Order: sequence, then C-alpha cells, then structure tokens
Amino acid sequence: MNTLNIRMIYTIFVFVALAAFDNIIIGLFPPLFSSIAKDLNVNISALGMVSAVNILVTSISSVYWGYLSGKFNRKKLIIIGTILWSISVFLTSRSSTYAQLFIFQIFTGIGLGCIASIGFSVLTDYIPHKYRGMLLSLWGMSQGFGGIAGALMASLIATATNWKKPFEIVSIIGFFLIILYLFIKEPTLGESEPELQELIKEGYEYNYNIEFNHFSEIASKRSNILLFFQGFFMNITTGSLIWLPTLYISKIQHQGYSSRIAIVVSGYLFALFQIGGLSSAFFGYLGDVFQRKTYKGRALLTSFFVFITAPLYLAMFITPMHNLSLTNSNNSYLILISVLKQIVINPWMTVMFVLSVFASAAQSANTPNWLALITDVNLPEHRGTAFSVANIANSLGRTLGNVGIGYLLVIVSKYTREPNNYMITLIIFQLFLIPSALSYIKMAKSNVKDISEVKSTLRQRAKLT
Repeated sequence: MNTLNIRMIYTIFVFVALAAFDNIIIGLFPPLFSSIAKDLNVNISALGMVSAVNILVTSISSVYWGYLSGKFNRKKLIIIGTILWSISVFLTSRSSTYAQLFIFQIFTGIGLGCIASIGFSVLTDYIPHKYRGMLLSLWGMSQGFGGIAGALMASLIATATNWKKPFEIVSIIGFFLIILYLFIKEPTLGESEPELQELIKEGYEYNYNIEFNHFSEIASKRSNILLFFQGFFMNITTGSLIWLPTLYISKIQHQGYSSRIAIVVSGYLFALFQIGGLSSAFFGYLGDVFQRKTYKGRALLTSFFVFITAPLYLAMFITPMHNLSLTNSNNSYLILISVLKQIVINPWMTVMFVLSVFASAAQSANTPNWLALITDVNLPEHRGTAFSVANIANSLGRTLGNVGIGYLLVIVSKYTREPNNYMITLIIFQLFLIPSALSYIKMAKSNVKDISEVKSTLRQRAKLT
C-alpha cells in the first residue's frame, strides 16, 4: 500500500471519528438532565431547550462553514472550528448558572457546525463513487456511536453531584484531534467522480468554486427540496427520541428503584437499545446495489425501512418493564452487569431489546442513503453547502421533536400519569415518519433527472479543461 493510500485512509478515519463529537455532546445531556437541573436549580424541561438550541445553532452555522469549504482550505477551517468547540465544551463544564450553560452551548454549536459541512465535503471527495452509500454509513454510524458514547460517559463517569466530568473529557479529546488534523491530506475537489478521473490523472484540477448566486440553484433543485422535507420530518421523530432515557427512568422508578439507579440504568439502556444502528453499513451497501440498477433504487429502498421504523418503536414503547431485578450497588459496572443479565433472563426486557434493535436498525437505513443521495444530486462544489442547508431542515425537525415533545407531554399529562404520558407522547411523534417515507417515494423520479444532469455537467467540464 503506497504512502498516498495510507494518508487517504488516515484522513477518512480522522473525519469519521470527528463526526461522532456533535452527537457525543448531544448524547451527554439526556442522562444528566435531572442532575444538571438540580445543580443549576432549573426545571428539567429547560435542559431540553439547551440541547435543542445546540442542535439548531450547529446546523445554522454549518451553512456558513459549508460555504467557506467551497472557497478556502478545508484543513485550516476544521482546525479553527475544533478549537472553538473544544474551548466552549470545557467552559460548559465550568458553568455555575443556567445562563452560562446556555451561552457556552451556543458557542459549542457554532464550532460543531464545521464537522457536518466540512467533514461531509472532504469525505465525498475521497470515497469511491460505487461504494458511496456503504462508506458514508461509517460517517453516519460514527454519529450514532457518538450518541451512545455520550450516554455511556454520562452513566459511567458522572455522578448525581458531579455532572461536569464528561464535558471536561470531551474537550480534552477535542484538543487532541487538532494534533491529528496536522497530518491529514486534503483531497482535490471532485476527486471521487468517475467523470473527472482522467482529468485528475492528467494533472489538472477541477477549478469550479461555489458562488453566492448558486444558493438559489441548490435550494430549488427538486431532489434537494424533497431531501430537505424528508430530513425535516424524519428528525422530528428522531429528535423526540432524546426523551427515551426519561421514559426508561419513569418505568424503572415505577418498579420501586431510586432515581440514582434509574438514571444510571437509563443511560445504559439508551446506549444498548440503539445497537441496531450498527447495521447502517449493510443498508448503505444495499443502497449502492439498488442504485447501480436504477437511480430510483436508493430512495425506494430507504422509504420502506423508514416506514417500518414507526410500528417497531411503537411496540417497544408500550412494552412494560415487569419483574425488573437490578442491583442497588453504587458501582456503575455492577449495575451494567445486572442490566445485561436482565436483557437475557427477563422476557419483558428481552422483548424490549429485540424490538429496539430492529427499530434502530430500520432507522439506520436512512442516514447512509440520505447522505449518498444528497451527494449524487449535487455538483462537488455545491455539496458542502447543500448538505448544510439540508442540515438546517434536519435540525429544525430535531429541535421541534426535542422541544415539542415537552409541550405535548404537558397536555398528555393532564389525562394520564407516568409512564403512560411518555409512551403516548413518543408514539404520537412516530407519525412524522409517514411523510418522511413518502418524501423518498416522491423523490425517486426526480433523482433520475438530477443525477443524470450532474454527470452530464461533469463530463462537459472535463472536456473543456
């Protein structure tokens, strides 16, 4: 293997690892909501607002980072962004008031915006075209792992009286990433496109940059519009799932356990019950196979899995945690062992685990294929910006799901008690997966037109150089 390939693999590895960090920070919050709320003397619902604002600011700032990535050195931009979010996460760990926490998480979001847009732009220039869905799934999976890692860190490292340690650790890792960036290789724009291979081999560069007036072209493309809508509706549902630890806590406490045990166990369950997301690479590979047969294939395949996600989650929500037997130890590792034991020997927990694995697996089909489609339907210089604009739609949906479920919960709670109020509210938010699946079906036809136009444009530009 030559030095160039090693450096390429190293660069892909670094950016895939980087993609986890916005979700690690998001994943840290849910298991710590009650601890942070108690320490800062605020209502627990206020913490949902902090998490939602972080998500929204991250997505809005990513548009500007994406625009910059089409004009300037991406390596320097990612270092600047990482320095910003690392410092802000460290300051979050020093927050002594709600206002400080809120402000530092806004600056964290501004820094994190560079991860989505610039990371996506770099990877799409490196990843071979025919493996686009499968390899982009690693980028998507790392984000899922980030959420799991964040939840596990919160459960293993934080205590009821010290919620700050996990944020300190994440900020230190962020500074370590800056060192890793020094050795990455920035790819040539459009390097992975088959239509540009001969051009690049001959030593030429693809010298087309994004201009401000290209925004209207990106925003008006039919496939992009439908991808924006699909992401918006999908993320309303996935945004609501940040409340799953709260549902688990309520169910565990109704089995007679203390809030301390319930908080720790909920973090473990939140992580373990998302393990189906590991199948993302397989669904990305399936998308590649279907897309090689027809440009409609990826969209139609993903619509099916998005649709069946809803009934699987619904069944998981309503399954009770009867006969729960957990250790009352203060040792987090012993608690984890008792949770794993319950999943094996307690049929109610086994059913919940199996349903959650299938639900998270079906849900995981969305990310790699959505990423591959937004790559396929946009020109290389437009991808960072197109992804960033789409990410706003995604984050608006996630924010709506994150915050909206809190407001709906207040209404539902007037008519039923815990944990039924959480179950009913989460079930209602699964309905948004229906228009999400329909958006994929609608875009299948426009994918054929828009992908063909991109390929035609690249072939023409390669001849003109």
